[in-house]
Amino acid sequence: MIGSWLVLAAAICTSMLGQVLLKMGTLGSGGFIHQLFRWQTIIGLGFYGGAAMLYIVALRKLPMSVALPCTAASYVIIAMIGHFGFGEALGLQKIAAIALISAGVVLLATA
Repeated sequence: MIGSWLVLAAAICTSMLGQVLLKMGTLGSGGFIHQLFRWQTIIGLGFYGGAAMLYIVALRKLPMSVALPCTAASYVIIAMIGHFGFGEALGLQKIAAIALISAGVVLLATA
């Protein structure tokens, strides 16, 4: 069972890396088609595919009712990366939402 949790953690990390690469692919000039074919976007989509495969492996042993909500942990980290890495706003309301998500993930993972 610990192996399944590690695979789920790997899926979450892989998905987050994909999200960061997709964001990097949107930076700079050019329209959607130009951004779609940037190397960051293409590799980011590859990471998303890899994350999906890892998630499928984790689902073999973990209940979906636990595994899927645990992926919400990525929202917390991505909000921090967005703020510190891309200069996105992080106000009091977002911080409160992150705290609620974190509490929910911990509560669910320990259920």
